Amino acid sequence: MARTSSALLLLHSPLSPCCSTQSLRLWTRTLLRRQSSLRVAQTRTKPICLSIAEASLDARKEDIVIVGAGIAGLATALSLHRLGIPSLVLEQAESLRTSGTSLTLFKNGWSVLDALGVGDELRPQFLEIQGMVVKSEDGRELRSFKFKDEAEGQEVRAVERRILLETLANQLPSDAIRFSSKVAKIEKNENGETSLQLLDGTQILAKVLIGCDGIRSPIAKWMGFTEPRYVGHCAFRGLGFYPNGQPFDPKVNYIYGKGLRAGYVPVSPTKVYWFICFNSSSPGQKIIDPSVLKNEAQKMIKGWPSELLNIIDLTPDDTIIRTPLVDRWLWPVVSPSGSTSGVVLVGDAWHPMTPNLGQGACCALEDAVVLSRKLADALEVGPASLDDALSSYCKERWTRVFPLTIRANLVGALLQWENPVVCTVRNSIIIPKLVKLGPLLEHTNFNCEPLERRGNRFPIN
Repeated sequence: MARTSSALLLLHSPLSPCCSTQSLRLWTRTLLRRQSSLRVAQTRTKPICLSIAEASLDARKEDIVIVGAGIAGLATALSLHRLGIPSLVLEQAESLRTSGTSLTLFKNGWSVLDALGVGDELRPQFLEIQGMVVKSEDGRELRSFKFKDEAEGQEVRAVERRILLETLANQLPSDAIRFSSKVAKIEKNENGETSLQLLDGTQILAKVLIGCDGIRSPIAKWMGFTEPRYVGHCAFRGLGFYPNGQPFDPKVNYIYGKGLRAGYVPVSPTKVYWFICFNSSSPGQKIIDPSVLKNEAQKMIKGWPSELLNIIDLTPDDTIIRTPLVDRWLWPVVSPSGSTSGVVLVGDAWHPMTPNLGQGACCALEDAVVLSRKLADALEVGPASLDDALSSYCKERWTRVFPLTIRANLVGALLQWENPVVCTVRNSIIIPKLVKLGPLLEHTNFNCEPLERRGNRFPIN
């Protein structure tokens, strides 16, 4: 900054080959004073600690602030945007966090994406999955299903996380997301606003704060929630790449072993998602080296069907991850509320669940539209009803997500059996003769009407 200002001063100075000594001295003194002033200004711009009252004087004021630009955060911002309600999304990373693999969306997820206006943009990029095949670890087929025979109107697609995030973000105004914005401190002021201090010293006052900051949510912790509970299983995941086209039918393929299960599903004409879920007494150490992750995954299923091993072979290292599976059961009375005094949680920040039903992302999308409509309704009545809207959202969504969280956990526990006798019964009787997929898909029934712009009043007074 000092160098740039000096150059500008030089361009506008009287200094020239015929300039007098007196002019030269005057110009030199002016330059030194300018540099001194710049050093003082730069010193003053360093982050300093302020009281809430002091911070409020200089803080940026926003009606609705969303923390986290993941699926929940972007879907909530876009839902509000479709309803004519502006919001600011704070994301701690320097850009969208597009790493990771894919996620499976059932018809409830697609219903929300249609309401958001992005369903038809996404569908052509991903294969519609027609059914499911269940095999034993030796490759023997135990059962097969067709989704639309089991549940009429079902729609299943595996979607790349990167493409989903980019599609949602591209529908937002260019200034809707503020990157490199990590929340360092949260407080309430005397006006009932939530004061956010960012790591870079920026102060933001929010009338409504929406926490979409994932399973380790600092906002959830601030609201009194405990850390999500490890459920005793870990998972490897990856995205196989076939540059000349992948060879698989559009089906979910599950393989069940003893305390170990795996699966794969075609995502697009060139990509196949795979996972391996295994029992572990502890989450274990975090492994960053992708080559180590790939080697461990392959060793774990040595001797299993060769197509799964081939998919892992064809997986780029940067798409392989290993994560512990966690959830949080929202017990009535015992658990904190999902909202309090202008602050509310959405998605994994509130109700992380295991992926055994494929409903984590779908429920986050549902949360987004339900909360946005509650806020839009409240604004038509008046700002005083905002807290009632947040409370109504929590009550409605709790009855939906709490049973699903428990069900997902129990399904995972049953599928991770280790006892050889129990596994034999599962493979010989339970899966081939007793399981009916239709009732297990009833939770995907979620009707989401299009989001229509409202005549809301802004700013929120």
